[in-house]
Amino acid sequence: MPRPVNERRLGAPIPPRLMKPAGVPARELQEIRLGFDEAEALRLADLEGLYQEAAARSMGVSRQTFGRIIEMARRKTADAILNGKALRIDGGEITIGERGAGIMKIAVPSRDGLVDEHFGHCKEFLVFRAEGDKLVVEPTIPSPEGCGCKSGVAADLARAGVSHLVAGNMGDGAVRVLGAHGIAVIRGASGEAAIAAQAFLKGALADSGVGCSGGHAAGHGEPGHECPR
Repeated sequence: MPRPVNERRLGAPIPPRLMKPAGVPARELQEIRLGFDEAEALRLADLEGLYQEAAARSMGVSRQTFGRIIEMARRKTADAILNGKALRIDGGEITIGERGAGIMKIAVPSRDGLVDEHFGHCKEFLVFRAEGDKLVVEPTIPSPEGCGCKSGVAADLARAGVSHLVAGNMGDGAVRVLGAHGIAVIRGASGEAAIAAQAFLKGALADSGVGCSGGHAAGHGEPGHECPR
């Protein structure tokens, strides 16, 4: 007996539609069906640029399952475009929910319990899990050697289920890398790490939108540095 297909979560409803080559009646074309879950995978991976691990979390599936979904979606889309077929978006085992719905985990780059102003040099990441309006302390994540965006720390945080990073300063390159792993960045925090995380949870802290100025260390926002994707 085949295993049942788990529902895949969509960040927002996708309207059913039919796309076809111009000037040819749909009844004369071979039709390919792209499920809503496959369309969502294309949106997350190819429009929003999420890495597969982050996209899989957003859809509520394993990374391996997401890999199969996106591979099939790309193959179907390429077949329709290159071979002049009609592409219908419809169907699939899906449920609608907010993107990234689930447990909120907040990480704070820290040194001695305080928000470390320099993300690329933090000692560790303090992690808090939101339960209602309260925070529960999770295991601390040690920072790798030089915890800037080139260190792979974004993947470490994503694997730990971190959904938000509350920081002091951070360059735009690091923000993009964290975003590609499904982690939202809130800059402009200071003081005690736990208090900063609580302020964000209560809606009293929003991203300042201000990146690092020149002169900081590599991986943090110095002139000429660009974080890889």
